[in-house]
Amino acid sequence: MSILQVTKDGVFGEGSHEFGGSYVPEQLGRALEKLNEAFEKYKDDQAFEMELQYYLKEYVGRPNPLYFAERLTNKLGGAKIYLKREDLNHTGAHKINNTIGQVLLAKRMNAKRIIAETGAGQHGVATATVCALFNIPCTIYMGEVDIQRQALNVFRMQILGAEVVAAKSGNRTLKEAVDEALADFAENYDNTFYLLGSCVGPHPFPLMVRHFQSIIGREAKTQILNKEGRLPDVITACVGGGSNAVGLFYPFVDDLEVKMVGVEPAGKGIETGFHAAPLSTGKPDIIHGFKCYVMDKAEQCHSIAAGLDYPGVGPEHSYYKQIGRAEYVSVNDEEALNAFLTLSKLEGIIPALESSHAVAYAMKLAPTMSKDQIMIVNLSGRGDKDVTQVFEMMQMNEFKSMSEIGK
Repeated sequence: MSILQVTKDGVFGEGSHEFGGSYVPEQLGRALEKLNEAFEKYKDDQAFEMELQYYLKEYVGRPNPLYFAERLTNKLGGAKIYLKREDLNHTGAHKINNTIGQVLLAKRMNAKRIIAETGAGQHGVATATVCALFNIPCTIYMGEVDIQRQALNVFRMQILGAEVVAAKSGNRTLKEAVDEALADFAENYDNTFYLLGSCVGPHPFPLMVRHFQSIIGREAKTQILNKEGRLPDVITACVGGGSNAVGLFYPFVDDLEVKMVGVEPAGKGIETGFHAAPLSTGKPDIIHGFKCYVMDKAEQCHSIAAGLDYPGVGPEHSYYKQIGRAEYVSVNDEEALNAFLTLSKLEGIIPALESSHAVAYAMKLAPTMSKDQIMIVNLSGRGDKDVTQVFEMMQMNEFKSMSEIGK
C-alpha cells in the first residue's frame, strides 16, 4: 500500500492536513468536472497511451539520458552525481512531456482553442509547439515582467503561431498569468482547453500534470538500476509549482530509502522576504482554486528564475512536507547563478536558472556524502533562454564577475 493518500477529488491527506481539492466558482467547477471525466477516460486507454508514447519517442526524443557528471563529482569530492537530462527534450525542458499529453486530451475533447500560462516561457513554448503540431489556435498569458526578461522565449512562441498576452496586474509575473488564464477559461470553457503547466491549480490539474511528468522518475529509476544496480540515496529537483520535482519524486515515493529533496528559490535571501519559498516559510492557504503552502506576502514573491517565481506550490509537495516524506530547502539567487556557471564550465552543460537551484543544492550536499553514495539531480531545462538575462546582470555588476564566480 502506498504512503500517498489522495482521494478521487484530488485531496491529498486528511483532516486538518488536507491539500489540493477544488475551490472554484460553480461555472468553472463544471468545466473542471468535464476535464476530469475526459482525463479518467483516456489516461489508461490503450490507443491514447500508444499515441502518447509515439510522440514522446519520435517527437520529444525520449528516453533522455541519465548522465554521470564526472567532473562535477570529482570537483566536489563526495557522492556520485547523475543528471536527468530533461534539457535535451525537444523545446529544451520537461514541459513538453505534459503538453504532449494534454494536447492529445484536448484533441479528443474537440477543443477549438488552447490557452496556457507561463513564467520562464518554457511551458509557453512547449504549448505553442504542440498547438502548431496539431493546428490548434493558442493564447499564452505571461507576466509583463517575465515578457521583458524572457524576450527570446516570447519570440519563439510568436514564431510558432501563438498569441502572447501580457498580464499587467500585481507583480506582473507568473501568479498574475495564472489569474488571467483561469479567468479566460471560466469565461470560454465551452470551446477552450486550459493547458496548465505545473502541478498546481484545482483538481484535476495536479494529478493530470503529475501523470504526464512521472515519466521522468520512471526512466530515472530504470536507468540508475541499470547503471549502478541499486536505487539512489538522494534525488533532488527545483520547486516552483513543482511539476519537474513531482515527475521525478512520484515513482520513488514508496522507496523510503531514497531521500527526496525539493529546492525552492530563496531569492534575495529568506530573511529579506523577497523569495519564492512557501514550503520553507509559508502556511496552508487557498490560492488559484486549491489548498497548499502559500507565502505570507505574495506581493514580495521573487526569484532570479522566472519559472520559480510563484507564491504557492503544488498540493502534492505540500503533502510530502506535511508527512515528512520529502525535505524542502532553499537556495538564493547568487548560489543559483554560481551553479549555473559552474556546471557550464565543468560539464559543458548550460542549465536553466530554475534547474541551477537544484544543482546548487547538490553542490552543497554532495561533499558531505561518501563516494559510494549516489545522487540524481533533475536537470529540468537548458539555459539558452537565460544567457541574455545573466549577461545583463553581469554587465550591471549585480553579482560577482565571470572570473570570480563558478570556479
